[in-house]
Amino acid sequence: MNFQEIQNAFSLCEDDVSKLEMVMDIGKTLQEIPENAECSEILGCTSFVKICRHENKFYGYADSGMVRGIVAIMLAMVDGKTVEEIKKFDLSGEFAKLHLNFGASRLNGIQSMINFFKNL
Repeated sequence: MNFQEIQNAFSLCEDDVSKLEMVMDIGKTLQEIPENAECSEILGCTSFVKICRHENKFYGYADSGMVRGIVAIMLAMVDGKTVEEIKKFDLSGEFAKLHLNFGASRLNGIQSMINFFKNL
């Protein structure tokens, strides 16, 4: 799913439970990480999370279903963008528009992922 499709899907959800179930479903779409990808562990997440880059494409992994979904959403947000475009893109603002209700620990992890992309 691209980010526009994700935004459209969330706009059709009326309750928080359905949105969180959708996040977990989106996590199932993560592509396998190529062996020669350069990976970084994302510190600040309660789950083990890594974001990897192979050539000009990003991949991710998380050991939690919910967090895999968050990683997949983040990757959809940056997909097809150059490093400069990613740095200029308002990841926080666009993610907030999805109106997902996460606890403080998940929000810390989301911010850590955003910081990773901003510091490429």
